[in-house]
Amino acid sequence: MNQEVISILKELLPKGAVLTDEPMKRHTTFRTGGACTCMASPSDAASLREVIKLLNKAETDYYILGNGSNLLVSDKGYDGVIISLKNFSDIRLENEKSIYAEAGAMNSAIASFTRDNNLTGFEFAAGIPGSLGGAIIMNAGAYGGEMKMVVRQVQVLTTDGEVIRLDEKSMKFGYRTSALKGKKFVVLGAVLDLEKGDSTEISRMMQELALKRKEKQPLEYPSAGSTFKRPEGYFAGKLIEDAGLRGYTVGGAQVSEKHCGFVINKDNASSSDIYRLICEVQEKVYENSGVKLEPEVIMLGDF
Repeated sequence: MNQEVISILKELLPKGAVLTDEPMKRHTTFRTGGACTCMASPSDAASLREVIKLLNKAETDYYILGNGSNLLVSDKGYDGVIISLKNFSDIRLENEKSIYAEAGAMNSAIASFTRDNNLTGFEFAAGIPGSLGGAIIMNAGAYGGEMKMVVRQVQVLTTDGEVIRLDEKSMKFGYRTSALKGKKFVVLGAVLDLEKGDSTEISRMMQELALKRKEKQPLEYPSAGSTFKRPEGYFAGKLIEDAGLRGYTVGGAQVSEKHCGFVINKDNASSSDIYRLICEVQEKVYENSGVKLEPEVIMLGDF
């Protein structure tokens, strides 16, 4: 990567906002991955626009990072710029039934904010281990809820540096996808439409869902949540179990014994361990059932 680009980034952003050779295991929920060449943390939309403008002009690869909860970074690292949205975490009321949350706000923080303001409808997302931007792009969901049920408008930065607003129809939400998936657009934030509720009842529901997660999911180990998309007409975890893969291990990576839909970092796994396990699960499930599992996890770097 061009070192001049890094020098210009350091001039553009405040001191400490640009890191070099930053280990990505610090920034992913798998807790694996080599170093990125550079990590930049803009503080607002204007500086983010300038960073992306610079990188596009210099033809430098970049990746937008939220909480790293759906990301597997190669052990070789990433030769490009990781743009962290950790500073985009503001949450505020729009009106008595709507909020605006920035893309870097954690789903758990948004759920707590809505509860404290007697707004219901976001409880399903309280335990989704990521930030709002990523959740919107993949239309994240749990326990009967999906982002498409609450998103009214998404504020996006285009590759041309233009800030546009997309309504829920333009977002084309589908199962774990949206119109933004695979594009270089950056989610800045979104307006969420909710309903008036009672904070006590909302809290009770959040606690109930948290208990269900703890009982059924391997939260005690690093993972990226559900590793595979649900194939139409099937459940990924059931297909993996039927293939005899409960507890199946490659290096330090394991198919969770608690929930077969999760690949976990059981014992100091490398990204290579996790990647190889994902590939072997795909092969063995296909051999057993004829169903091709598609990973939900994003692979970044060379595997």
